[in-house]
Amino acid sequence: MKKIPLLDLKAQLDTIREDIYAAVHRVLESGHYIIGPEVKAFEEEVAAYIGVKHAIGVANGTDALQLALHAAGIGPGDEVITTPFTFFATAETVSQLGAVPVFVDVDPKTCNIDVDQIRSKINERTKAIIPVHIFGQPANMDEIMAIAKEHGLFVLEDAAQAMGSEFKGVRIGGLGHAATFSFFPTKNLGGYGDGGMVVTNDDELARKIRILRVHGSNPKYYHSMIGYNSRLDELQAAMLRIKLRHLDAWNDARREKAALYDELLKDVPVVTPHHAENRKHIYHLYIIQAEERDELMEHLKQHGIASGVYYPVPLHLQEVYKELGYKEGDLPVAEYLSKRTFALPLYPELPEEDIRFIVQTIRDFYAGKQ
Repeated sequence: MKKIPLLDLKAQLDTIREDIYAAVHRVLESGHYIIGPEVKAFEEEVAAYIGVKHAIGVANGTDALQLALHAAGIGPGDEVITTPFTFFATAETVSQLGAVPVFVDVDPKTCNIDVDQIRSKINERTKAIIPVHIFGQPANMDEIMAIAKEHGLFVLEDAAQAMGSEFKGVRIGGLGHAATFSFFPTKNLGGYGDGGMVVTNDDELARKIRILRVHGSNPKYYHSMIGYNSRLDELQAAMLRIKLRHLDAWNDARREKAALYDELLKDVPVVTPHHAENRKHIYHLYIIQAEERDELMEHLKQHGIASGVYYPVPLHLQEVYKELGYKEGDLPVAEYLSKRTFALPLYPELPEEDIRFIVQTIRDFYAGKQ
């Protein structure tokens, strides 16, 4: 039976293997493995790519969120508005600082935070907004920044899934007061282990994050803050530098394959991703909606096709947040999407014939139900 994975990282490595091995060898021979020349160069290259003044490499995308919020002064008693339709780290980091995540429902088309509902959640305790550029499509940053300016709020873009995407021609990461990226292996720009980054144009915020990532010290052994041990490895930085050169081409390939899915699925009873105006969607995941999701996913599995649910339980209904008082029905769009959305295989090297086979398998599923 043909096997089609959700993502094939080995196929990507095969296209850059010699460069990756050379980068690893260079670092091993250097004898410098933590925050050295490779990290510095990668930070400079990402800052130039995004179009911001500062990029600070950290251990992972979750730490990037926490360090950025910490540096912005978010703490006990504060409220941070965000989406319930995202990976847990978005809200987890707010809670770890003693602040409270306040969830706003999402737009049914883009799955991003519904900007029309943000104002109703703002009060004197509100200090920040975290929009998530979910699945690689930017949130409505014009409206979010306008609301933030009106109320004096800090905006942290959770861009873990959106490296290379654009809003009105501006690269994501340069629109909020700061933004965070994840280099988890499955991301569009993924390492061979964990890694993360904070980007910002704010000099003082960048200074604090650089101190926080090394136990709150500057210089070494002189501590001005209670910090973290959150440093990007030289090995990861060296390999990510190689991958960054290919990112735009890989994202373009994802967009082309997503367009083929769109075309082939247009008369199939599923909902394909909505591509909002003035946004460059880079399809970290190709997410469709189906009323018979679980049954359809099982059918695909029986034919050797992998798929995945992102996310089965919205954050406001997670057990750990019971004390916040949310109940089923409070954020109906996120709840609706959590029961119907799932990802089909999508990666730059995915053969066109595999996409056609996947779509035909979906067609066969619905033909069998008639």
